[in-house]
Formats: sequence, structure tokens, C-alpha cells
Amino acid sequence: MGLFDKIKSGLKKTRDALFGRIDKLLKSFTKIDDDLFEELEELLVMGDVGMYTAEKICDELKARVKNEGITDPSQIRRLLEEVITEMLEGGNTLDISTKPSVILVIGVNGVGKTTTIGKLAARFVGDGKRVTLAAADTFRAAAIDQLKIWADRSGADIIKQNEGSDPAAVVFDAISSAKARGSDIIIADTAGRLHNKKNLMDELAKINRIIDRELPEAAKEVLLVLDATTGQNAVNQTKEFKNAAGITGIVLTKLDGTAKGGVVLAIREELDVPVKYIGVGEQIDDLQPFDPKEFARALFSDDDMKEVMEETERDTEEQQESTNTEEPVKSATADIWAQIDAEAQAERQAELEKSEESEQEKEAARAEAEAEAKRIREEQKKRAEERRSRTEKKYNWSTEPVAQDSDDEWFEQWKKGNND
Repeated sequence: MGLFDKIKSGLKKTRDALFGRIDKLLKSFTKIDDDLFEELEELLVMGDVGMYTAEKICDELKARVKNEGITDPSQIRRLLEEVITEMLEGGNTLDISTKPSVILVIGVNGVGKTTTIGKLAARFVGDGKRVTLAAADTFRAAAIDQLKIWADRSGADIIKQNEGSDPAAVVFDAISSAKARGSDIIIADTAGRLHNKKNLMDELAKINRIIDRELPEAAKEVLLVLDATTGQNAVNQTKEFKNAAGITGIVLTKLDGTAKGGVVLAIREELDVPVKYIGVGEQIDDLQPFDPKEFARALFSDDDMKEVMEETERDTEEQQESTNTEEPVKSATADIWAQIDAEAQAERQAELEKSEESEQEKEAARAEAEAEAKRIREEQKKRAEERRSRTEKKYNWSTEPVAQDSDDEWFEQWKKGNND
């Protein structure tokens, strides 16, 4: 499978979910107007392109349509591919121009950071370069062992210390070893967490000081590994890491498993961080250098688009056949939003049912509490009545008090009003 085929295959879910719908939208319009651009913008936002980027894309499309005098909505597909390509261009090539060059790799746990390092090492070794891996993620359990496995697979050297060691010390040893062995590239695996921003900053600052002191002229890249399946959360992660670590590029993994590939545009346009590599599969050669032109071309691949359009047209025909023929035929765009509305309604219904169950539980608890409170009040009332009854029996002034022994005379005097 060639490079383009790998990228095209990896972007299939994004292409079908987002750009297939865009093709369907364009075919449903007979003229270019504000309604078309409004619905196109909504589709882009739903495809994790982001509001800011979606607006910018549509503004650029409007300008080009006007300048070129385009009136056929189908021509917007070509313009969209051009705009996306131009947006993504710039800074996509990894700078490994010195010997050795240094690549710091950061990212939260679970995004495929260690796997990305292994695949990068394999690619560089395959290109005839000598690679030294620095196991500087000394905090996460088994991180060092995982990197050792990837070093063995790729043929790279690895420098490691015991778990809990100083990450900067590991990087220092890796630099010393790389100098001695004549390594071309040093790749440092750093701690995979962001929840304590100060600790991350301190650690990376210390590592950077070691690199600047030992390799002041070296080319240096700080790559953030992101999981494409997180969609707009990937944009938020990039923003935080950019502020904390000064990242120079993005490695976007797991594109083959998500329909949220539009996040590439949001990261590039909103945060001005270039994408350097994309992961489009599980194989060791499925980590590919990011090529904006090939990426856009893969998103608009004609073969898959035809399949998507045929499928959506069949769905539309089936829906039309099942409805009353006297009713007006819905547009392709209406079908899309009807499906989206139905999904949203189902989610709201599920939340409502869950809320109703919760309210029933609360109501049952309130009823039980009220019953218990009533029982306690009745017991208190009963005890109070018993005390009052006993008191009235002992001191009932409406009848003659029952005197005891020597108190008889005092009671007689009291009854006559003599209180002395």
C-alpha cells in the first residue's frame, strides 16, 4: 500500500462522516447563496473543525466564489480542498538538521506517546540514522520497559535509569552517549501528565537547560502527541501544553479510528501549531509525515465519495418511499439535520428518563422520611398525653386533692384560701 493509500484509508471515517455530508449538501443546492454557506459552516463545526476555523473557511470560500465568478455549487468542493491545503501548509517538516538533533516528546498518558517514539525511531533507523532513546519518563510504571521493547524492535540505542530517577539526569546521560556513539537523533520520552502544571514546567525547564548547555547548537523539536478521537479536547490540550512547554509541532495519532479528523484544521488555525506526523494505523510504518496536500486530497478522494453519495442517495430514496407521497420531498440537507435532531432527541429522552427515575427515588425517600417524622411526632404526642394524664390525676384541682398523711390539714387550709 502506497503512502497516499495509507492516508486515504486512515481518513475514511472522517471522509465519510464529514466530507461525504458536504458533498451531499452541495448536490442539494442549485445555486450558491447564504443558506448554502450557513449549512456548510454548521457541518464543519459538527466535524470538529471548530467555530472560528469554520467561519474563516466559509469567508474565504465566499471571497473566492466572488473573485472567480463561480455559480455552480459543485465547484465549491474544489475550492474547499484548496483552502484546506493552504491552511495546513507551513512548518510541517521536522527539523533534524544537526548531528545530533533532539526531539522531546510530551503528552498525557494513553495517547500513544511511547508507541509514537518507537515508530519515529524505526523510521529514522530505516533511513540509515543512528538513534538514541532517552527513557526520561521515570514516573510512570513500566514506561521504561515499554520504551526498551520499542528500542529493541526499531534497532535504536536506549539510555535508562531506575524508576523514580531524575529525568534531566537521564537526558544528560543520553546526550553523553549520543556524542560518544555518533548518534544522529536523540528522542527523549518525558513524563506523560499535565495535571500538575508547575511540576511539568519545572521538569521540562530543567531538561531544556541540560540540552542548551550540552548541545547549544543542536536542532530541537518539542512534539505533543494527541489522540485524534478526543476531538475538540485535543485543541484544549494543545493550548495548555503550548503555554507550558513551548511545543513546536503535533503528532496526531489514531486518525484511522475516528471521524474527528477535522480537528487538524482547528489545531493549525486556532493555535498556530503545525502538524508534523499523523498516525493512520497500528503498524510500525503507519506513522506518516504530514503532507497538507495529500491530506486534503485524501479527504476528497473521488472513489470513496462516490460510494458515500450512492449510499446516502439510497437512504434518501428509501426514506422517501416510506413517507406519504403527498408530502413535499425533503432536501438532502434536511435529511442530515433530521437524523441529527433524532439523535439529539433520543439523548434528551434518555436523560429525561434517567432524571425521572432519579426524581422517583427522591420522592420515595421523601415519603419515607415524612412517614418516619410522623411516627416520631405521634410517639412524642402520645408520651406527652400520658405525662399530662398522670399529672392531672395527681394534681386535679377540680376535685378534692388527695392528701397524704400529715399533709391533710395543709390541704384543708389551702382549699379555704389560707395560703400561710
